[in-house]
Amino acid sequence: MALPLRKHEGFTYRDYRTWSEDERWELIAGVPFCMTPAPSTRHQRLAGEMYKQIAMFLTGRDCEVFFAPFDVRLAQPDADDDETDTVVQPDIVVVCDPARIDEHGCKGAPDFVIEILSPATAVRDCITKLALYQEHGVREYWIVSPDEKAVTVHLLREDGRYEARTYRAWAEPIPVTILPGLDIDLGPAFGATAGPPEQRSKKG
Repeated sequence: MALPLRKHEGFTYRDYRTWSEDERWELIAGVPFCMTPAPSTRHQRLAGEMYKQIAMFLTGRDCEVFFAPFDVRLAQPDADDDETDTVVQPDIVVVCDPARIDEHGCKGAPDFVIEILSPATAVRDCITKLALYQEHGVREYWIVSPDEKAVTVHLLREDGRYEARTYRAWAEPIPVTILPGLDIDLGPAFGATAGPPEQRSKKG
């Protein structure tokens, strides 16, 4: 599959707000990326399962969880909103500072971001967005690989850099470090609760 289409460079959030609502775009350092077509069914199952578990855990708590399309404007805190040149739409975000949420989405870094890989977004999610989220101080960033049935968890260290650990998503619930007590079980989304894919196929 080809990478998402690009427009010309140098756009800002002011331009972004004028684009058609029938299309989904991300804007990274002034470069727009088209997010259509819609995600796959497998992608939607994974996103839905994770969102459900996070939302249930956060009931009655201060943090909020949102799912795409949800705009996250990444800029310096005192930067002019119209001149922001980076707006992303992560698959799932958790925001624990209510001051960062407004009617347009989130201004500033969320506390927790999840991206689910697809052929069209894998390079951007694993390289460009990894550096972007680290730079802006996203405390925990998950990259979910449906093909590998794995989740790579990036935790922000005190020195401002990520430390990574990869989990087997089909084998065990995965702890969310910034939300103590929450372990996300992706077994239901993969059609089983434990065991490697080859073993699961034999059990049925």
